[in-house]
Amino acid sequence: MTTRREALKIGLIGAAALGTVSAKGLGSDDDDVSSLSGMTRSQLASRNMPVPYAGVFRRPPELLPYETGFDDGDPQRPYARYALTQKTGRAQIVPGLYTTVAGYNGIFPGPTIRVDQGTRTELRVRNALPARSFLHGGSFNTVTHLHGSASLPQYDGYANDATKPGQVKTYHYPNWQNARTLWYHDHNHMVTAQGVYAGLAAAYPLSDPYEKAQLPQGKYDVTLLISDAMFRADGSLGYNDNGHSGLWGDVVLVNGVPWPTMKVHPRIYRFRVLIGSIARSYRLALSNGNPVYMVATDAGMMPKVQALSSWRQGTAERYEVLIDFRNYKPGQTVDLRNLSNKNNLDYSHTNKVMRFQVVDDPGPAVGTIPSVPSVLDDGGVPAGGHGALHPMDLTPSMAVAKRVLRVKRSGGEWTINGKTWETVEKSGFTSLFGNPERNTVEQWTIVNDSGGWFHPVHIHLVDGKIIGRNTNNGKPFAWETGPKDVFYAGENESVTVLMQFATGAHSGGKYMIHCHNLSHEDHDMMIQFAVGNPRNNDPVASDPPVADTTPLGMFPPVYRPAWPAGY
Repeated sequence: MTTRREALKIGLIGAAALGTVSAKGLGSDDDDVSSLSGMTRSQLASRNMPVPYAGVFRRPPELLPYETGFDDGDPQRPYARYALTQKTGRAQIVPGLYTTVAGYNGIFPGPTIRVDQGTRTELRVRNALPARSFLHGGSFNTVTHLHGSASLPQYDGYANDATKPGQVKTYHYPNWQNARTLWYHDHNHMVTAQGVYAGLAAAYPLSDPYEKAQLPQGKYDVTLLISDAMFRADGSLGYNDNGHSGLWGDVVLVNGVPWPTMKVHPRIYRFRVLIGSIARSYRLALSNGNPVYMVATDAGMMPKVQALSSWRQGTAERYEVLIDFRNYKPGQTVDLRNLSNKNNLDYSHTNKVMRFQVVDDPGPAVGTIPSVPSVLDDGGVPAGGHGALHPMDLTPSMAVAKRVLRVKRSGGEWTINGKTWETVEKSGFTSLFGNPERNTVEQWTIVNDSGGWFHPVHIHLVDGKIIGRNTNNGKPFAWETGPKDVFYAGENESVTVLMQFATGAHSGGKYMIHCHNLSHEDHDMMIQFAVGNPRNNDPVASDPPVADTTPLGMFPPVYRPAWPAGY
């Protein structure tokens, strides 16, 4: 088994050409950050460098289950079984060249999996990747995390629960929570950044009757997985995490396409915006100054729709917005722009994301809505919650404990309260930040003590309600007024969150807390907490991966018919 210290010595294959960039207020701490003054960028020849808005928008394919049925024949207990194969593939991302990706079913983004609330799913994930990673040179182990799911610890993507090449693991997901945009991605310890950057990321929308009745569906419900990358001269991915500070590419991708143009009808669209970048945060806005209407956060619909001219969004955060194209004429365009935030590294075109081009209305619309709502009803307490409260109903008086997480860089490592995942490993995985009882409520404050850095902090298992910030007059920002599981701690910010440690029907166990700047997570800003008995549901030993003896073609993927290219 490769130790953490050995993993630190693994050589990285990165882009090598230096270029000039602008660093917006790039900060410092007790470590030297001078390496950030000169950053790598794509080495592509001009003929291979993508041009903003020349690419054709595409939606990832939607995977269908290979088996459906009912537990014990009970029609109230449906299940669906899916199979994915992690393998390399060739993608034409930049003009004239092919890029090797490591993806679910060999594609990036991986297949979208759409599930209805109450449908239990099983996700069979086979690691058919080569023995060695083409990005970090180490073993191409993987861990699959369904981000935003209240899963058992052994199916939550615990960083040390690795599936090796040639092995398979079947993950079980209860899907009892309210409708939300989840996503699944790699979570292998020390190299999560390279796994996600190589292509192991995809959307998993969870629906319920309330969401279906109030928000656009079908072709008017669109996932935008936004990421950034840099490319070597031959089209392969370049990688440089700048001393474990983060990776900032000079090419912005939407669903794997550089700066695409999407054709839209003069209707109301819903966009599920998911940031899949390794480190970059975004401040998104429409180029014409028109508002977007935010309707959902990480963990579901907001009580009150927010009209916004822009919003801040970090890695792994999901925001769902409505854009109203009804007053646009065919031929008009509007761009989704990135106004950026402090401590990003910005290039010539990283202020651009994608373009919308309005085309003729094809006739009666199925799936859109007649007007932008002002309030939303998500049904309150989720079905199957077993004592779960709605996160937006939590109040400070319910909290039985108050805890503080201080995020900081110290001695070359990113830490939480002075500890890292190495601390957890050396303790025999017994070191805990906290040990709340099932269904209790606690108040946690995330304090960014790291100076000029921002940290999107993800707390596994729980949905939280932000009740305060030391900025913005002590209030959450308008775009944060819904349930969340990633909490953006900007430079010198603190954010206070109420959370109920609801596990659904299961009895709890150990879960991770980490920064979702994946270079920070890997080196080594991650600790853990436990709900109930920490020995319950051991995340590594309870249901480990096994050798896969089935033929590679045993579960051929079947996808739902695709929407036309460009729409």
